Amino acid sequence: MNKHYKKGFKFSSFTAPYQTPFEKLLEIFKEIITYTSGDFDEAIEWLRQLDTEYKLTDHSYTIDDFIEDLKAKGYIKEEIDLDNGNGKISITAKTERAIRQQALNQIFGKIKRRGSGNHKSKGYGLGDEHTGDFRNYQFGDSLDKVSMTESLRNAQINHGIADFNLTEDDLVIEETMHKAQMSTVLMIDISHSMILYGEDRITPAKKVAMALAELITTRYPKDTLDILVFGNDSWIIDIKDLPYLKVGPYHTNTVAGLQLAMDVLRRKRNTNKQIFMITDGKPSCIRMPDGQYYKNSNGLDSLITKKCYAMAQQARRLHIPITTFMIAQDSYLMQFVREFTKANQGKAFYTGIKGLGEMIFEDYETNRKKRIKG
Repeated sequence: MNKHYKKGFKFSSFTAPYQTPFEKLLEIFKEIITYTSGDFDEAIEWLRQLDTEYKLTDHSYTIDDFIEDLKAKGYIKEEIDLDNGNGKISITAKTERAIRQQALNQIFGKIKRRGSGNHKSKGYGLGDEHTGDFRNYQFGDSLDKVSMTESLRNAQINHGIADFNLTEDDLVIEETMHKAQMSTVLMIDISHSMILYGEDRITPAKKVAMALAELITTRYPKDTLDILVFGNDSWIIDIKDLPYLKVGPYHTNTVAGLQLAMDVLRRKRNTNKQIFMITDGKPSCIRMPDGQYYKNSNGLDSLITKKCYAMAQQARRLHIPITTFMIAQDSYLMQFVREFTKANQGKAFYTGIKGLGEMIFEDYETNRKKRIKG
């Protein structure tokens, strides 16, 4: 088993009462498959080693039984590997969704227990989320907001059943909450430093992205989330690809990531836009006009940082705040982030990987409440 994973794997957090053998193993499997970036064979190898150490199964239900149940329930599929003609097992979209849901529960559940909730704008009016509050109909109100149940009840009280009559004075409007749009771009650093020094930083970042994607698609369906990764260059990835995300032998081209993020947000029609950036290192790479890369891994390079500050100012002019989550605390990195944040008038959090998810979720909810007005 991967030594780092074994060291950091908190097995006790996955035991829950009244779980079937399949459900118990599925919770552990979903966590492991995230660490293995979707590699089913490696995940099962880790699961077998955990079984040996912690006695997860017995003769009545084995790991092989679990694999057969995964197939039967649609969590995995077997395909032919075109490279060698052998069968290859991979996870399905059902598993990808289950992983996102588990990440959401792990992160957002902690926030809810601390009292934070599902924030909405304060204003009432023409919206699409019911509040349970009613008022009398007023001239100019949209008729599609009339509560027929409450209006009919009024008519019966006011006119009786024998001589039933529904008038304008009987009509009742149900208040609805505005659910304006928020467009977010989440930038994830996939430079090599995200797995250096024996610390896995990419997996927590990946789990945050999956949880945020699940939150937005299920609770804020009118909001948008675009996810991009940045190393030497930057590119957009689909939500379904998040479990498979890996770092590369890359430097950190923060400028390329910011350029792409702003290009994405320029195309959004709504006015509420923001960028979240998760990174653990200094910007160390830019692409020159001739297409060549300029790289410098030694300290802060003024040529690179000035371009970063210019991008931060450009985002500010476009009214796009940038929130930086720096998962490292070297003094020279903090200096860069302070200057970058000042240029954008955004926000910065200096944090390790622990608590990263809670911080991002709370900031998303806070920004949404502050920026979206009814």
